[in-house]
Amino acid sequence: MKRVIGIGGIFFKSADPQRLREWYRRHLGLDIEAWGGTAFTAPGTTVWNVFEASSNYFGNERAQFMVNYRVADLRALIAALRAEGCQVDDKVDESEYGRFGWVFDPDGNKVELWEPPDGQ
Repeated sequence: MKRVIGIGGIFFKSADPQRLREWYRRHLGLDIEAWGGTAFTAPGTTVWNVFEASSNYFGNERAQFMVNYRVADLRALIAALRAEGCQVDDKVDESEYGRFGWVFDPDGNKVELWEPPDGQ
């Protein structure tokens, strides 16, 4: 019997959900629907992993989660986010897994942006 077969959703809280929804709509292009969220239907790999409690990978050790969004052109998106006044990490990682960059939403959540390697 199969049990878990993928990630069904990502949920988090905000003191100002409408402001946060608008930021994600404007800056990351999420199509926020009337019910308050969006549904991704694109194919591709979804990674699930557990980090050490002391990890700062999510921005700081107090952060309990980080969302990784697949993007088509990381460098162009990072340039657009900077031009829009978003807080963007200066670092971009490139490896056999693709390109990774980071932006912080208005609540201070570190958001990972991932451009998969060519052909994926």
